[in-house]
Amino acid sequence: MIEVKHLYKSFENKDVLTDISTVFDKGKTNLIIGRSGSGKTVLMKNLIGLITPTSGEILYDGRNLTAMRKPELKSLRREMGMLFQGSALFDSMTVIENVMFPLTMFTNNSWKDRVKRAQFCLKRVNLTDADNMYPGEISGGMMKRVAIARAIALNPDYLFCDEPNSGLDPKTALLIDELIHDITKEYDMTTVINTHDMNSVMNIGEKIIFINEGKKAWEGANNEIMSSQNRELNDFVFASDLFKKLKEAGKL
Repeated sequence: MIEVKHLYKSFENKDVLTDISTVFDKGKTNLIIGRSGSGKTVLMKNLIGLITPTSGEILYDGRNLTAMRKPELKSLRREMGMLFQGSALFDSMTVIENVMFPLTMFTNNSWKDRVKRAQFCLKRVNLTDADNMYPGEISGGMMKRVAIARAIALNPDYLFCDEPNSGLDPKTALLIDELIHDITKEYDMTTVINTHDMNSVMNIGEKIIFINEGKKAWEGANNEIMSSQNRELNDFVFASDLFKKLKEAGKL
């Protein structure tokens, strides 16, 4: 579980995040949604310690990230898995070398044990015949699966995903959503997903935080989002012609 308490972040006296408090639940897919420039990416960067809040607290099962020194933060990061937008694989490394990378960085395991763990993770994401291929030789969907395998290599307690469906076709995006959701349940992780994809919201949004102009404007589950009376949220959700038509037809 990750608790956020009265989080503020300013850049050059400009408020980007204002008094955000929420809880990201363990064993659930927690989604952060909002328009471009709303502050959701800044919130994610605060959560993983890439930038420091102006004020407020971020508690990882009671441990205050904002008060940690570098050794403590390094130890906490070993408990995190990260799935970056665009996958962020190393082009010069093979698929299995990419998955082994965090194991090499953060463990003293033997080469044989690292290979065994990497192969297990690749099997878990249904990718077993690409060990010696390079990122440039596989599809975008396969690259995402490699990135997920790398993210779970250290068996993390917390998984962060930044726009995991970016650049994917709808069918592949659905498969990635379901894979992230299934892995979250299987490993009982606290998963936080930064997205603007409404299909992801409706498919796996167990806990949703809507950020609008740097403030938490709404939170709830995907089965509550369509009945919300929040004007800003409705404007965001029904910006899609498909969702607008479905609501008008009474199918949402």
